[in-house]
Amino acid sequence: MRRFTIAAALLAAVLSPALAAGQSDSSLQKRLGSAMRGAGSQSGAYVMDAATDKRVFGAREGRARILASNTKLFTTAAVLAQYGAQHRFATEVLGDGQLDADGVFTGDLYLRGGGDPTFGSRAYVRRSFGSGGDASVEDLAAALAQAGIQRVRGRVLGDESKFDARRSGRGAGRDGEVGGQLSGLIFNRGFSNTFGSAFQATPAVFAAAQLDAALGKEGVPVSGAPRAGRTPGGATVLATEQSSPVATLIRLTNKPSDNYIAEMLLKDLALDDDGGASTAEGATDAENFAEQSGSFADIADGSGLSRGNRAAPKAVAKLLDAMLDRDDAAAWNDSLTIAGRDGTLAPRMRRGPARGRCRGKTGTLRDVSALSGYCESIGGRTFAFSIIMNSANPASARSVQDRMAQALAGSR
Repeated sequence: MRRFTIAAALLAAVLSPALAAGQSDSSLQKRLGSAMRGAGSQSGAYVMDAATDKRVFGAREGRARILASNTKLFTTAAVLAQYGAQHRFATEVLGDGQLDADGVFTGDLYLRGGGDPTFGSRAYVRRSFGSGGDASVEDLAAALAQAGIQRVRGRVLGDESKFDARRSGRGAGRDGEVGGQLSGLIFNRGFSNTFGSAFQATPAVFAAAQLDAALGKEGVPVSGAPRAGRTPGGATVLATEQSSPVATLIRLTNKPSDNYIAEMLLKDLALDDDGGASTAEGATDAENFAEQSGSFADIADGSGLSRGNRAAPKAVAKLLDAMLDRDDAAAWNDSLTIAGRDGTLAPRMRRGPARGRCRGKTGTLRDVSALSGYCESIGGRTFAFSIIMNSANPASARSVQDRMAQALAGSR
């Protein structure tokens, strides 16, 4: 009898944590289910324990739904995986000519873009990106002057050939535009004035003209008028400006949900030596990375403005779970908005356990609302979750999402 009592006690000791977890999950599931009853039939949700990969909660989790800006999770995850957190995109000035002893460069200068979404004037870069923007046309002009160029007998040509000619996003049923012009050589997001009220007619020529003007301010006159043109094969690199690291670029994308940077980064996925990177090619690369991560998505653009971007809540959570296992997980986590503190979640969940414990990516179209990310519970568990609500009123949907995030963060 004593042996049986001891064995029973040992068995109870082994099983008690599992039983406690099961009871905790049962209570959590009830709270999540109660919140989801206000979501409507065109909504789905999935929650998994990131440590065990086990399903904690699901409601219509396998049906693909319109992602809205949750699409940016697939875009930025693929960019981080392909390039690494410390990669930078270069904007270069190349010369096709000769520099003589008197500082006269005879030939043309080529301003060649490399897909940096933040390149522009020093004032614009600082105002728009703060410490998140590093490359400016003034810095390029100063570098050329420091290299000994005092006069240019030729012209400045803008080379945007790294990207194709499409200026906007793609995909059916787009809700709005990207807030800028897409180009391999972009200057100030493609705006022709500091107010952002008009687009440049020809981004490559506009950028070339800005370098021409910046050289003039450095005391380096250029004889020819700026134009667009592709850099010849024999040209020599004379100056280079690097973007901020990819870790910073994905943070600038995800926290404020910047559609423009997301679209530029999607094209960056398709960069190669031949040029002409397209949104369609980048979308395929993003889909392939999702599949490699155990997820699945139909990607039409980088930002989520297209209604062709679709994935199931379970697929989004699977992507999120996979990103935690990567060496660059810290850069990934830092890119996400934090409940009650910054980015698009700053005004939400400002009280309660979710504040500071949940981070993720919001998504909104006129009848779509989504929230996907992670919650660290007060009980020490990490949940990966996705809540995607279609045919929904965004304001009401956010209330449901916040209730669910509070439940996750407050669980033990």
